[in-house]
Amino acid sequence: MKKVLITGAGGQLGQCFQKQAGKFPDLEFVFATSEMFDLTLTPVMDIYLRKHQFDYCINCAAYTNVEQAESNREMAFHVNADSVKHLARACRDNDVTLIHFSTDYVFDGCKKTLYSEEDETSPINIYGGSKLMGEESIQKEMEKYFIFRTSWLFSDIGHNFYNTIIKRAEAGEELNITTEQTGTPTNAYDLAEFVLRIIDQDSSEYGIYHYSNLGEATWYDFAAEILRLTGNSGKVELKENNSFVTVAKRPEYSVLSKDKTLRTFGQQILPWQESLAALVNRNH
Repeated sequence: MKKVLITGAGGQLGQCFQKQAGKFPDLEFVFATSEMFDLTLTPVMDIYLRKHQFDYCINCAAYTNVEQAESNREMAFHVNADSVKHLARACRDNDVTLIHFSTDYVFDGCKKTLYSEEDETSPINIYGGSKLMGEESIQKEMEKYFIFRTSWLFSDIGHNFYNTIIKRAEAGEELNITTEQTGTPTNAYDLAEFVLRIIDQDSSEYGIYHYSNLGEATWYDFAAEILRLTGNSGKVELKENNSFVTVAKRPEYSVLSKDKTLRTFGQQILPWQESLAALVNRNH
């Protein structure tokens, strides 16, 4: 039986892994919050991994506030780059395969066609820069790793766009949503299940991969579909905003190609609309 450590277990993605774990009876899980396994405490990580002898570490811990990262650069790089480097070393030294998550924001968004894993990275905000440095550290420090770049994670857990739109719609608030960014919403439950299947299949096709749901959308498109599926379309006014101002720059186009991922692992990936509908149906 493979033993799997999941760090950042209290966050959105970590909790989705917890809910999907029951589908994999041949895997043994330890779900670690930041209090149990603090990525900023290097000696503690090494001791913990040595003591428990894990086969895999799935790192869901990250600094994810894109806006605040612009004024909190030091913390963003500390969590997303420096701590990841030390985790990679600890995993390497204890023969643990590391599975890590990165972002579409490693790209500048100037390309208007799908981004592949081989495309040049050029982040335009602090968050993207910190995640790219984390990627590079893993590649320098170890060989047994999977890095999954993903985008626009949503679920019914925690603070994310899906929950925010539903909450604001039910409160009757007017919604002004940007049409200036195109990417792909990604169901965090789908991502978690996809990764666990890779472990279950004992894949050794290490490297960087892209994972999001299929298709593309603007944030406005995503909001409109959430409202439609939850029956809130007629209850709230949804307006297009083509001059939405944010502190952090964001790529205008960051749709990820899944060709390599599909070719390598042979698993199904759902269109984002279909996966969103499945989530709504479970909750409404």
